Amino acid sequence: MKKILVTGGAGFLGSNLCRRLLEEGNQVVCLDNFFTGRMVNVEALMDNANFTLVCQNVRAPFYDAVDEIYNFACPASPPHYQKFPVDTIKTSVLGIINMLDIATKLKIKLLQASTSEVYGDPLEHPQKETYRGHVNPIGIRACYDEGKRVSETLCFDYNREFGTKVKVIRIFNTYGPHMDPKDGRVVANFILQALRGENITIYGDGSQTRSFCYVDDLLDGMIKMMNSEDSFLGPVNLGNPGEFTVKELAEKVIKLTKSKSKLIFTDLPEDDPMQRCPVIDLAKEKLDWEPKVMLEAGLQKTIAYFRQYVG
Repeated sequence: MKKILVTGGAGFLGSNLCRRLLEEGNQVVCLDNFFTGRMVNVEALMDNANFTLVCQNVRAPFYDAVDEIYNFACPASPPHYQKFPVDTIKTSVLGIINMLDIATKLKIKLLQASTSEVYGDPLEHPQKETYRGHVNPIGIRACYDEGKRVSETLCFDYNREFGTKVKVIRIFNTYGPHMDPKDGRVVANFILQALRGENITIYGDGSQTRSFCYVDDLLDGMIKMMNSEDSFLGPVNLGNPGEFTVKELAEKVIKLTKSKSKLIFTDLPEDDPMQRCPVIDLAKEKLDWEPKVMLEAGLQKTIAYFRQYVG
């Protein structure tokens, strides 16, 4: 049995990870200040003797003799991080420094949840880990994009200077149960609008592309990365290389919900990337990982979860 710290453990990805790690027989310490995390995501875990909830900011002093750290603490949806940009970049930078100091002292592995947003609005498509990105450093998304880029820098600098054991994953669009219905992500937005019979709002003309990875597939990949040989630090792309336009996603949601919603189009947000799709050859080679859940199957499970939010 390992004792594993998950920061941001009450968020969408963090809570699903906590659940999986407990199912695999581990002790889990969930650290979250509930800035964007939700108690509803971890309520069912509170009676588990192997689960501990610590209500605290990842930037605050913390110590526990854990065996591994998964660092997920950071607002991840555009409405959240654009409303609180300074707090977002502080969490990315000061939070990872705090966790890296713990990992260095304890000589344990730390997995940093980075993001495909480090590629910005990419000029290379699809995106390989060797691509250095096309990011606007002063735009409204920079607090998140650049915060995650600095987080990666710190991971590799700690490894080079102190020998800290780090793993860096770059997460592409992920969806599934326990997404926040109010966080503005495209899958949650479309599903809720369709279930309510509202018009589905598409930014731009809907021709921009995304890849959508079901959360269970992502969990498989990140756990494999944590357990991979110490010499493989990453970064490694984790996402589904199946590419869809945003308009195609909306049409699939309407079909699966049997909704009568219509599509309406509005202005594209500033710095919104037009293309986003991972090359996962490195994950296949090093982790023997690739996603298995097809988009329609994953959407059906996610729709079933979101029905509870529709009266």
